[in-house]
Amino acid sequence: MLQSLSVQDYALIKELEMEFESGLNIITGATGAGKSILIGALRMILGERANTDVVREGTSKAVVEGIFDDADTERIRAVLRENEIPTDPLPRVILRRRITERGSRGFVNDTPATLDVMRAVAGELIDLHGQHEHQSLLHTETHLRLLDSFGGLSGLVESYRDQRSRVAEPVEEREALAARERELRQQKELYEFQIEEIDAVDPQPGEEDELRAEQRVLENAEHLYASTKELYERLFESENALHDQLVISRNDLQDLARIDDAFEEHVEEIESARIIVSELANFLQDYNAHVEVDPERLQDIRERTTEIEKLKRKYGGSLEAVLEHRREIGEKYELAQDFEGNLERLDAQIDEAKADLTDVAQRLSQKRREVATRIEDAILEELGTLGMPNSQFEVRFTRQEDPDGWIQPDDADAHYRAFQKGMDQVEFFISTNVGVSPMPLAEVASGGEISRIMLALKTILAKSERLPILVFDEIDVGISGNMARRVGESMHDLARDHQIITITHLPQIAALGDCHFKVEKIVEDGTTKTTIHRLDEDEQATQVASLISGEDITDAALASARELMAAGERDE
Repeated sequence: MLQSLSVQDYALIKELEMEFESGLNIITGATGAGKSILIGALRMILGERANTDVVREGTSKAVVEGIFDDADTERIRAVLRENEIPTDPLPRVILRRRITERGSRGFVNDTPATLDVMRAVAGELIDLHGQHEHQSLLHTETHLRLLDSFGGLSGLVESYRDQRSRVAEPVEEREALAARERELRQQKELYEFQIEEIDAVDPQPGEEDELRAEQRVLENAEHLYASTKELYERLFESENALHDQLVISRNDLQDLARIDDAFEEHVEEIESARIIVSELANFLQDYNAHVEVDPERLQDIRERTTEIEKLKRKYGGSLEAVLEHRREIGEKYELAQDFEGNLERLDAQIDEAKADLTDVAQRLSQKRREVATRIEDAILEELGTLGMPNSQFEVRFTRQEDPDGWIQPDDADAHYRAFQKGMDQVEFFISTNVGVSPMPLAEVASGGEISRIMLALKTILAKSERLPILVFDEIDVGISGNMARRVGESMHDLARDHQIITITHLPQIAALGDCHFKVEKIVEDGTTKTTIHRLDEDEQATQVASLISGEDITDAALASARELMAAGERDE
């Protein structure tokens, strides 16, 4: 349940904290008092997008925090683990949203979290139904979602989507291949010519750098021979060779070191120099011995580099570009060579994937039809409770034939279109009058009826999903009198198993609350503020009476209020 909600500097709210109870929590207040602001603040911790204008004027940030207890479920643990959020506070979950003029940040258990993560966690805890959301019932796409939710079919729907993707991928590949057929066939000869031209040279990665290096050596062979010979003689063979001078100098330093130890380390240094010169001389001698003047090899290299340069000019400007072009046209050529074979391979893959998709689609459709029977019975029972006893309610299924459809059920010759959530299109039909055939819900239901139908749906969905918290924002719009009482009783009954938080303007519903809050707008220090106050029993009676008679509360209205409240206690 939602244990507490605290709000700071959000819109007209300076600071408030609400401690909720299990059961039915009622929120009332005059029009414009700020009830919608309170719901807006609650939506922030449910992960909805924030408008930075909600930060109260004169302050730098707004903060909304909700503490939920009894929230230790495996699905919540899975979401927390997946997003590396500590589970240590469980069974409590803390959702917090901080909003500034520069944006907003969300937190789950004091750990920064994206809006998607906040929505995932909150979606396991709370269902908020706004005063305008019942209009979603007029859209048929909502009907399928509610049906799947009631039947717990999300896993099967996800399996269908996965399998649909396995069909879509090879279908897209085949369509792309077919679109390229003419191009590939036209380009085949060109690809063949270019492949032969490049393969005739057969350039290798890194080859050009190696050829250039070898070319420099061959072009300068005579210079390299003469220079290395001269250097060797200067270091090792001449009359005053550097190596000999270092040996003499080393011997002199050794004599000096016998007299003064200060020369000892310099003996080692000059010996190191002698060794270096000796090794260099050996290298020069060996190099000189292998210098070769080879005009034929030099000509081969020049011809080879010229061929590579021609390829570079034609195919991209670098050897790497030439090799990449060869790879690309090789793939296209192979594709053109075996075009029919590739199409046959994709067709076989598509047929297999379509068969698997059909199997999943049929199982999903069968489950939906079973769920539809249960939901029809449950809705009719709830509508009877809500004062619509003569109603007829049907869940009707249709499919869209498509010669190119991906689904062909075992019992049908036709192919059907594979929608994102299955092959079924679902629509709710209803009749609220005896002798009148059911018609599409959007065509026949009045505002008050839509509210009661939505409440009936929410009631049976809550019972099936065991969602712990339900929030209703003036779902009672369009109803009054005895119908209002029945809606209140339905909410009160639902609150035995769920925490219900509802904003209402009807005394018949407000009187049944286990906990009652009043929202008011006040002016303090020249500033308009929204406050909220938890009512005791007497205050609740007064507030219910004001909903009956307005600001001038009469004794009769107060007596009626107490009678409504007492009737609710007797029902328990």
